[in-house]
Amino acid sequence: MPHYHQETLDALFDDPRAATLFSTTFVVVDLETTGGAPDGGGITEIGAVKVRGGEILGEFGTLVNPEERVPAFITVLTGITEMMLMEAPTLETVLPSFLEFAQGAVWVAHNAPYDTGFLKAACTKHGYTWPKPIVFDTAAIARRAMIADEVPNHKLSTLARHFRSPTQPVHRALEDAKATVDVLHGLFARLGSLKVQTVGEVLEFVKAVSPAQRRKKHLAEGLPDGPGVYMFRGHKDRPLYIGTSSSIATRVRSYFTAAEKRARIDEMLNAAERVEAILCAHSLEAEVRELRLIAAHKPPYNRRSKYPERVVWLKLTSEAYPRLSVVREVQADGAAYLGPFGSRRFAELAAAGLYDALPLRQCTHKLSLRTQTPACALAELGRCPAPCEHRISPDDYEVQAAAPFRTATTGDPGPVVQGLMARIEALAEVERYEDAATIRGRMVAFLRTAIRQQRLAGLSALPEVVAARPSASGGWEIAVVRHGRLAGAGASPPRVHPQPTLDVVLATAETVQPGPGPTPRATPEETERILAWLERPETRLVKTDIGWSSPVHGAARWRPFLARAEAAASVRTDLDG
Repeated sequence: MPHYHQETLDALFDDPRAATLFSTTFVVVDLETTGGAPDGGGITEIGAVKVRGGEILGEFGTLVNPEERVPAFITVLTGITEMMLMEAPTLETVLPSFLEFAQGAVWVAHNAPYDTGFLKAACTKHGYTWPKPIVFDTAAIARRAMIADEVPNHKLSTLARHFRSPTQPVHRALEDAKATVDVLHGLFARLGSLKVQTVGEVLEFVKAVSPAQRRKKHLAEGLPDGPGVYMFRGHKDRPLYIGTSSSIATRVRSYFTAAEKRARIDEMLNAAERVEAILCAHSLEAEVRELRLIAAHKPPYNRRSKYPERVVWLKLTSEAYPRLSVVREVQADGAAYLGPFGSRRFAELAAAGLYDALPLRQCTHKLSLRTQTPACALAELGRCPAPCEHRISPDDYEVQAAAPFRTATTGDPGPVVQGLMARIEALAEVERYEDAATIRGRMVAFLRTAIRQQRLAGLSALPEVVAARPSASGGWEIAVVRHGRLAGAGASPPRVHPQPTLDVVLATAETVQPGPGPTPRATPEETERILAWLERPETRLVKTDIGWSSPVHGAARWRPFLARAEAAASVRTDLDG
């Protein structure tokens, strides 16, 4: 059987960084110089060895006339004299031959920036295009791959002795290049045990990658290259961290590169034992699955979306004189609710704004229509209509206080906003700007939530929405949404009518029943992710059971006003900072 030798294996790779070290051609180069700056001159000798797969393919060695004096200490160090260089070719003559010899290869040098700096300056001086090669620095690789106890330093002579190179560096270019070849192969053997096997992996390895990243890099092997969710699992399969990506394989690999610098992720990698991948039909399904898995498992290294149950609502109680109450969930009790709020603090901020705009009582007493209760200080200050002492009738209280709140949750929040603006203007007129800014912050908290609530409620009211958007592969991404929850997802293949896929997704979609509140069957974050996907310009609505609408005079019309108020608050914060 004839021996098959593939001379151009590198050409099989569109990206040379993906090539294995065994299949890559390297040109190991060393220069001797006059010791000056890398300005394109001063090179006295070039030595280079071309290797691939441990086999030497060729050598390049020549003295170079630097066209300048050689310092005495350089002659003592290298043995190269001015007499030796008088008949040598100039750099302008030698350079094109070297560039041709090194063409298409990965360059290697010990303390590579020094050698490549001279060669790059030489190309500039003599009019040659710099080839922008991929460069390995054996000194940098050794600093990352070898522990301090192994070698006292990372000089070429020290490493050559450590790896038992038959050629010892003598400050002559070709001999030093040959020694560097042996050091390179010794380092490659070390990298192989660390599962660093490609050109790109070596480049990443040389960067500041933590020991945990190097040790656990094998966890990224064999993962699918598609949209979905990935889950780092630790001891006893405990979920540690959950994420999502349009390419699981690419995203997980990034955790093991120098670009990942988060301390908590490094800690997580130390504890990780495997990575689980869940392929999804498209990015929306991946995002929703991620949210649900994080909420279910509460992985310790995720910071967001872990506690959707912690959202709160402002409820207008069902009493003769209703009041605001912070509650954890929306019930089917006919009461008016405002929310969801991400925290109790934000809910109380919005409540304070409502108290500024509306004559809502702030006490928590259960008031009787027959028996009076002593009034608090707020009544004496004119901040409460004192329903406890029956100074206001239930009907008037409903009109002035309760009804505007109810309207703001499902319709027009204008009366609340206008009441707050009147207070802001009054405070500004007497130059109480700090107090005015406080009222503005409360107004922003209220209005932002009112807009969010009505937006979520509009989608959640629909029994079914079917939508599709074109995918990058040429097919269609399909989503079935029921009462604000993603009930089904699919992707049709390219150049195939999407109807069969749509039929399957509809037939297998989750049954979702209606419920109270703007997000009855999903977390607010899930419904917002769905809305963002539906509102993309390329998304097409296939069908809806009923019309999708928002109130004509609803909160959405205040969005430009909210943006200006938020911008003003941001400017104020910057000035205070």
